[in-house]
Amino acid sequence: MKGFFYSSKEVNKIEAYIQKQYGDFPTVIHEIVSPDIHVDIALIPPSDEQPYYKLVTMGAGAYKMNVPREFGKRKLERAEYVIFLPKDWNVQSDKEEDYWPIRYLKVMARLPIVCETWLGLGHTMQADEEGKPFAENTKFNSLILLRSIGKENQVVEPMRLGLFGRVNFYQLYPLYQEELDFKMEHSMSDLIDKIDDEDLNLVLNLNRKNYGI
Repeated sequence: MKGFFYSSKEVNKIEAYIQKQYGDFPTVIHEIVSPDIHVDIALIPPSDEQPYYKLVTMGAGAYKMNVPREFGKRKLERAEYVIFLPKDWNVQSDKEEDYWPIRYLKVMARLPIVCETWLGLGHTMQADEEGKPFAENTKFNSLILLRSIGKENQVVEPMRLGLFGRVNFYQLYPLYQEELDFKMEHSMSDLIDKIDDEDLNLVLNLNRKNYGI
């Protein structure tokens, strides 16, 4: 399989943009084996203003997704992915109950390659066809892509990256099966309208209310 990788100059630009939008990241979770894209993850530690971890992929956007022609003018071909974790989350652990958010950042990053498809705002991904949860410590079994929020609590706008054009940043927001079913039957907007504001703060909450019941 052909590989799709940022140049060193583009990596520097991505890193600078992530630092500007999300904060300094003294730690990078480096990927060891990269057969198609190279997906490192910037790990922004909790701060007083935003007391949670921010994890941002660096590398997914090197692949140009197969976006339908009717959406071509919106420049949705490239994306990086983000997830927020509580400040007490063990981000260094390789146990599945701790590692699954990192795993699914990488899974989401590679899904457009494996399935020859594209991902954008409101798209969803289920852990498997049987609807099993991501891990034993959660009943979440799927993800929806939302607009990502930066260090000033503002929506992170797409960045321009030379010949690559625009790179979009999408937030991974975990869903229960019932919420996924509701979204598929209705719409993303209808689902978001059902969720209380306090549960839309985007930080992963394993005990979040199920709004699909």
